[in-house]
Amino acid sequence: MTWFVQASLVNEPFSDPGLLIDFRFGRRALLFDLGDNTPLSPRQLFRVTHALVSHAHMDHFAGFDRLLRVCLHRTTPLRLTGPAGFGDRVEHKLKAYTLNLLDERSCDFVITVAEFGDYGVDGVCEFRAREAFRRRAIQHVGLPPGTLLDEDEFRISGAVLDHGIPCLAFAFEEKVRVNVWGEGLKTLGLPIGPWLKEAKRAVRRGEPDDRRIAVGGDRSLPLGVLKQHALRSATGQKIAYVVDVAYCDRNVEKIVALAKAADQLFIEAAFLEADAEIAAQRRHLTARQAGDIARRAGVARLVPFHFSARYHAREDELRTEAARAFGE
Repeated sequence: MTWFVQASLVNEPFSDPGLLIDFRFGRRALLFDLGDNTPLSPRQLFRVTHALVSHAHMDHFAGFDRLLRVCLHRTTPLRLTGPAGFGDRVEHKLKAYTLNLLDERSCDFVITVAEFGDYGVDGVCEFRAREAFRRRAIQHVGLPPGTLLDEDEFRISGAVLDHGIPCLAFAFEEKVRVNVWGEGLKTLGLPIGPWLKEAKRAVRRGEPDDRRIAVGGDRSLPLGVLKQHALRSATGQKIAYVVDVAYCDRNVEKIVALAKAADQLFIEAAFLEADAEIAAQRRHLTARQAGDIARRAGVARLVPFHFSARYHAREDELRTEAARAFGE
């Protein structure tokens, strides 16, 4: 089956961390972290609907300015999520600009910012271009604990980890992956159209097979017939992302729970195990620790990244150390 999304690192592993989750059949993308994003084209950035920031260290947040510049004149909102106090940091970023050219006649571009803590989303605010990005608090829809975003096709879970400061880890998970079989559509004499979205939504919700789906004109078919001939479903993809975290029992426990059985785990491997003392001082993981966490979480694929610059000539050692711990 075709993957609903494709995940790729924004930069090479010695540069700023960041993960692009690109929706193959939807005009949107997600970003985990906002460091240097110059490898992404303006067209790619323009598709970003949500950016989830682990913490506000410069290599994770400096790219907000370019994202803002690209999206400033679009009508669809940009939704940001970060740890406690993140709304203040976005506000300070916006206040750094002279915004006298924005008024009630400007494009109605909106930025919403949600703060995520140990008990879930706690506080949401918004900034409107037509109000020169003046901050205002807004109500938010309650989500289950540990959930940052919940849509028909996927959900994003999070965990608050210790990096000396709160640092968020994320897991993107498709609810059910539903693909359309073209030959089946031809057999049923059905056109491709908006009705397929409703049919896919019904499959993801687990609705009964006798539920009738309008397929165009006055015609409708039972969901079970569509599932038999034209729709193929399977367990969705799970992608986890972990950066800047101290190696301690509580952090490991949270990461293993968040990344459990993920198809891909993107996890920092900043230092070699020989430099574990330095890693502990800076609250980062070694490659061996990253591989061990991935093994304990039972992930299918380990992608180590966010390597310390001290290993520029020793990248293979980092990857080998992580792979060996993962294989054990």
